[in-house]
Amino acid sequence: MRTVAIVGTGVAGATAALTLRAEGFDGRVILIGDEPVAPYRRPALSKDLLRGTVSPAKVRLQPHEVWWGSRIELRRGCMVVGVDPGQHTLGLDDGTEIGYDQLLLATGSRPRQLWQDVDGVHTLRTMADAERLRATLVPDARLVIIGAGLVGLEVAATARSLGCAVAVLEAEGTPLARAVPASVGEVFVDLHRSRGVDLCTGVRVDQVERAGDALVVSCTDGRWWVADVVLVAAGTTPNTALADFAGVRVDDGIVVDAFGRTNASDVFAAGDVANLPNLVLGGRHRIEHWRHAGAHGAAVARAMLGERVPYRTVPQTWSDQFGVSLRVFGWPGDGDVTVHGAPEELDFAAVVRRGGSVVGGVGVRGPAAVRTPRLRSVR
Repeated sequence: MRTVAIVGTGVAGATAALTLRAEGFDGRVILIGDEPVAPYRRPALSKDLLRGTVSPAKVRLQPHEVWWGSRIELRRGCMVVGVDPGQHTLGLDDGTEIGYDQLLLATGSRPRQLWQDVDGVHTLRTMADAERLRATLVPDARLVIIGAGLVGLEVAATARSLGCAVAVLEAEGTPLARAVPASVGEVFVDLHRSRGVDLCTGVRVDQVERAGDALVVSCTDGRWWVADVVLVAAGTTPNTALADFAGVRVDDGIVVDAFGRTNASDVFAAGDVANLPNLVLGGRHRIEHWRHAGAHGAAVARAMLGERVPYRTVPQTWSDQFGVSLRVFGWPGDGDVTVHGAPEELDFAAVVRRGGSVVGGVGVRGPAAVRTPRLRSVR
């Protein structure tokens, strides 16, 4: 009986396991994750779960019976400590060994580790992280967030709804600099400041240290903030330790082809950790979006079963902050921006061109907006 082992219970690994069964694979499927909980919807961590409006059970990716009924061996709280592609084996932290015919590395990414040795400094990537952070977000707590990307701004909005005093410190000139054009980022500066967030751009944090019961966040320009809690949301790095150990090629993630194959025989990679060809714009890229991870996990699972359809899906992501919906399509970044609608009313779409070609789009819709034009594809 053939065995497919999947390391990583995020949406890429979990979707790959379910896709194998949906496509008729009848061998063993072993899904291994180091978190003690079943696969869940990670986007809820910075919003509903952190706010306390949903329970952990409500953010499960699938009910427990789906894994049992699909004959997927879900191994939770297990750490894979070694991979031997030559022998087609995995070693677990409990000393056991698993043989496989094909291996999928869906190990995801982790927050940048900055000032983690300082008590009161948090990151947000797992359900346990969210539970620890939630316990600190009491009314009037002073929260400083380092980084104004999607996670940082979503947590800022959530913390304000819980009555916290929030400051966001961003090194770039605008928030969401990796996701949207600067002009759209400025819209979110205004949004957050109008809701009481002290959002500062062009600020580089130099040090975080404890001073009695408080934390002091010092910046290179001499300014400083006092906090009860600090969240580091300054980007992520891919989890490539297993690939490195196994001799799999790594370069800003695990290097794969358009079918998710690595340079090691019968070893594939999917999701945040995979550095894959960009078949739309050319070159290579690594995408850290929930929808991409699920779609890529499914595509690589089908490739493992013999399907030869190159992965060329245009990435999409979304965010909700203070009731304002942000949708991002393609690779907008900076370029020639054409705006349709009314940014001042939080009801608009922006189309981004580079070299005369459309490369991405952004849609923003506020709670009072009737409709935001949807950019369904990038051509």
